[in-house]
Amino acid sequence: MDTPVQSAASKVNDVVSVEKLGNVALVALNNPPVNAASQALRQGIHQAVSDLQKDPGIKAIGLFGEGRTFIAGADIREFGKPPQDPWLPDLCNFLENSETPIVCIIHGTALGGGLEVALSCHARIAVPSAKVGLPEVTLGILPGAGGTQRAPRLAGVAASLDMITSGKPVSAQKALESGLVDAVEEGAPRDLALKAAQALADGTLSHRKTGELETAADQQAIEAYRKKLQKTQPLLFSPHKCVDAIAASTLPLVEGLKKERSLFQDCMESPQRAGLIHAFLAERAVSKIPEAKETPRQIAKIGVIGGGTMGSGIATACLLAGFDVTLTERDQGGLDRGLATIAKNLEGAVKRGKLAADKRDQILSSNLSSAVELGALSEADLIIEAVFEEMDVKRSIFTELDKVAKPGAVLASNTSYLDINEIAAVTSRPQDVIGLHFFSPAHVMRLLEVVVADKTAPDAVATGFALAKKLKKVAVRAGVCDGFIGNRILSFYKKAADYMMMDGASPEEVDNAITDFGFAMGPYQVYDLAGLDISWATNKRRAATRPAEERYIPILDRICEQGWFGRKTGKGFYIYDETGARPNPDALKIIDEERAKAGITPRKFTAEEIVNRFMTAMISEAIRVLEDGIALRPIDIDAVYLFGYGFPRFRGGPMHTADQIGAAELVKRIEAFAEEDSYYWQVPALLRQMAETGGTFAEKNNG
Repeated sequence: MDTPVQSAASKVNDVVSVEKLGNVALVALNNPPVNAASQALRQGIHQAVSDLQKDPGIKAIGLFGEGRTFIAGADIREFGKPPQDPWLPDLCNFLENSETPIVCIIHGTALGGGLEVALSCHARIAVPSAKVGLPEVTLGILPGAGGTQRAPRLAGVAASLDMITSGKPVSAQKALESGLVDAVEEGAPRDLALKAAQALADGTLSHRKTGELETAADQQAIEAYRKKLQKTQPLLFSPHKCVDAIAASTLPLVEGLKKERSLFQDCMESPQRAGLIHAFLAERAVSKIPEAKETPRQIAKIGVIGGGTMGSGIATACLLAGFDVTLTERDQGGLDRGLATIAKNLEGAVKRGKLAADKRDQILSSNLSSAVELGALSEADLIIEAVFEEMDVKRSIFTELDKVAKPGAVLASNTSYLDINEIAAVTSRPQDVIGLHFFSPAHVMRLLEVVVADKTAPDAVATGFALAKKLKKVAVRAGVCDGFIGNRILSFYKKAADYMMMDGASPEEVDNAITDFGFAMGPYQVYDLAGLDISWATNKRRAATRPAEERYIPILDRICEQGWFGRKTGKGFYIYDETGARPNPDALKIIDEERAKAGITPRKFTAEEIVNRFMTAMISEAIRVLEDGIALRPIDIDAVYLFGYGFPRFRGGPMHTADQIGAAELVKRIEAFAEEDSYYWQVPALLRQMAETGGTFAEKNNG
């Protein structure tokens, strides 16, 4: 074959360029960092292909992405804005109807609209490391540019249902096996695009219009997924609409696309879509902190103090992120138990396919060390204390750390509630002290509260955020108070649950109402999972400063006095044994006894009443956290609850939910509840102001 004559690449616009090489042309996409399908990219592709169709000398077109990826998805900067021409559905139809055949090369990722563009081309080639997917369901919508119609024509109904209703990407090899791509080849994207386009022109690479294929009917798979989603995701809206759209793929393409568009519009109008997009944006918004401009300190070696559940989980997370870790405990027995837990955690990662067995062995032999004295941490760049939640213990450890840690080392406490300023005060370097509040299990849970004390240096804060990024966690900046953001709010709304329990609702009724609302677990299930002894210790710690006006419910204390601490002892609010979890009749007896002592005649609570009181309490304390400056913005509070407390993602978080309810309605609720307990139920000043002015928390995210 003769070497094609090459013309100089010409720019269509800032993000799309065209090269003509003999009888083929290459269309290059360069919209860094991820070739997002912005209006400029869509317009550039449309213009390039339109111009090339008019050139009789061009027999085939190769479409590829420059940089690290093909089109990785939508441009998040366009979220919530009116769509601009060319719309993605129109672009995809235009590409498919091109009489000049188009082959696209997929490297990096082709997600959402990126894959829909690829499916509209006439042939698809992926590099071995590529991944493709249609993750729109995670944003409360469905693929709206033909994805639900073209994917089943290529991959079949069953494979399309799995990919589209889960939103999970698949590998290039899986895409090849299902028929989504036509070949998997090694090579640079441009080289592959040129080779494939030439093969198209020469007639040696087969091609077809996806929309002209017929979807093989698979009613059995459709019905199986309907039943599965009713069981696993009954509260979610868009997964069920995805099934309806895929079911329409047996229709002629024009009719199927019309059905897809109608179902897409239903999703767009659902409150869940707004909640899920808010949750998506929250993960990115929380990184915008005052200290973001600071250069983080270099972290290579990490010390972890405490080999219990939290310390072992933190050590595991750091090891999986590639850090060298030294674990310390006060005695060899505790150290051995911690090391065994780390090995078990890593083994779990191997079983889940997250870690290769040889990599696990390397971590255990080369990256993990241990000691029974704090002096072993003298070379650590970051030291994380994760011992029992008791101030005297923590002060003692930090006094010792001040002597052994090297200058510039970041000294962090994993405390859930305690005052970081008081901990920092026992050192000669309070600027290096920070709170890093991990959530259990620390190697799995994504949230990390970075607690900033009065004297914490800005670069130490930046280091906490850099660590979170390396650990693949969502970091949220928090100020110092009892419980920081998440646990302060939790402590408050748990009282609302306890008041309802005391007044007549059973723990199971409260838990069922809250899980039906969408939470992963109800408050009493959480109590039992975390360990009732932890809450008991907090109750005792706060007893001396508890206001006389506060209504106090002693039920949890009474249960703990029996030695029932929840799952760890097999008994708490529930009984846990080989038959599963069920209400603990002995705990119910204690509840009845305490009601009788207080002279309370139990009353019924509807599920709606339970949810309204629970959520109103959560929101009211969240507003006070905002008023006190403990959280930077409402969206930071939402992120804490989405990534650390099982808040239903489709509801967007407590502050997003507050906007859905409305400030005036929240004020009305609190004032009504205050007729029973005016000390607990108080309207935050900010909420009353918003009720009068019509403001929203969403507006405050931009302030």
